[in-house]
Amino acid sequence: MTSQVVNAEPLVRISKREGATFVQKVVVRAVAIVLALVVDALFIYFVTGLNPLNVYGVMWSGTFLNTTRFSWAMRDLSSLLCIAIALGPAFKMRFWNTGAEGQVLIGGLVTALIMVYFGNSLPAPALFAAMVLGSLLAGAFWGFVPAWFKSRWNTNETLFTLMMNYVATSIVACMTNIMRGQASSLGTLNKATRAGWLPIVAGQRYTINIIIVIVLTFGMYAYLKFSKQGYEISVVGESENTARYAGINVRRVMVRTMLISGALCGLCGFMIVAGKDQTISTTSAGGDGFTAIIVAWLAKFNTFYMALISFLLIFLERGASEIASAYSLNEYAADIITGVILFFILGSEFFINYRLIWRGHHTNKEGK
Repeated sequence: MTSQVVNAEPLVRISKREGATFVQKVVVRAVAIVLALVVDALFIYFVTGLNPLNVYGVMWSGTFLNTTRFSWAMRDLSSLLCIAIALGPAFKMRFWNTGAEGQVLIGGLVTALIMVYFGNSLPAPALFAAMVLGSLLAGAFWGFVPAWFKSRWNTNETLFTLMMNYVATSIVACMTNIMRGQASSLGTLNKATRAGWLPIVAGQRYTINIIIVIVLTFGMYAYLKFSKQGYEISVVGESENTARYAGINVRRVMVRTMLISGALCGLCGFMIVAGKDQTISTTSAGGDGFTAIIVAWLAKFNTFYMALISFLLIFLERGASEIASAYSLNEYAADIITGVILFFILGSEFFINYRLIWRGHHTNKEGK
């Protein structure tokens, strides 16, 4: 009996999409958001019994039509975007820096220590200079350690940087306990003198945070796109072997890039302590170090896209808080609403990079 091989074509195949246009990317993401809103509307109506349009209205008005809450959103945006910008060069180099939380905490701790011990002895300009420099150096050192081990012994940077988060958290917990007994934080730093607090600009103390982040957004975009070092980062990210063949010192690029990434995370620690919370604790980073990974990856390391995605995530977070408060919803129900939107946005990246080919349909050599 002769066996026969039957080449049955699958119902659907996945093919790499080559060179999606800007318009295609916008359309895919817009469709994803619309579908997410539809799914959320069904969840809101059938599970909570509320009018979906009213719920969306509360999310919108609670963030945009309330001056105080909008300013809070901008404050939170500055921290998240700063970390995303810091992760941009490392990720573009394919160095998976998951240690932003620890780098922020170390930068914030050094800032707090300088405020406490030198707040009453240094003039304001010198104090702020010391705080900024200290946070940059602390964050840079926390980024240098995993980069050195990676460049010398090819250690796993994902695990290394992740473990250093726990080390940084423990150091912060230890230092706060030493300085204030068993307190979980240092409390409000220099509450009487306000030494080391960023000055109030346009009615807000964190206005300077926003200005810093705007400068970083333009500066990092130019650095990655137009500078020689940005080009080296791109080549190393594409292929280390190609970079070596082109005469690029991969070890030096790796260490230099992580110094920059860590330093900017440390600077964010300064912004949180001096311009936002005026204290330091193990939760000062607030999880932004991990959320920023999503921001940087979705934006494909373009800082202007990072700003848009960061704003969307902050809006969703604030919106969830508003609807939970307005309708006395369980906080998890509010998180589901925002989680669905985020899930669809993340899922849209698949359809930007790949296409589904159904049985009976074929593509030409260009994959169209």
